[in-house]
Amino acid sequence: MQEVFKLLIGVGVLAGGFPIGMFLAKKTKEELRQGKKWFRILAIIGLAVGVLGLLIKDDALMFSSFFTAIVTSASLKKK
Repeated sequence: MQEVFKLLIGVGVLAGGFPIGMFLAKKTKEELRQGKKWFRILAIIGLAVGVLGLLIKDDALMFSSFFTAIVTSASLKKK
C-alpha cells in the first residue's frame, strides 16, 4: 500500500510539471528563444535518465528526471 501511495504522489508531482512549464515559458520568453537548442537537449536527457531510473527501479531518479523533461518540454511548447 505504501508503494501505491508513493507512486500516486509521484504522478501528482509529474502532473504539476505542465502548469509549471507553461508558467516558466510565459515569464522567460527571451531565454527560451536564445536557448531553445539547450532546452531540447535537456528534455531528451531528462527522458533518457528517467527511463534509466525506471529500469533500475530508482523512483527518485525516475520522477525527478521525468519532471525535468516535462517542465522543459512544456516550456518549449508554449508559443
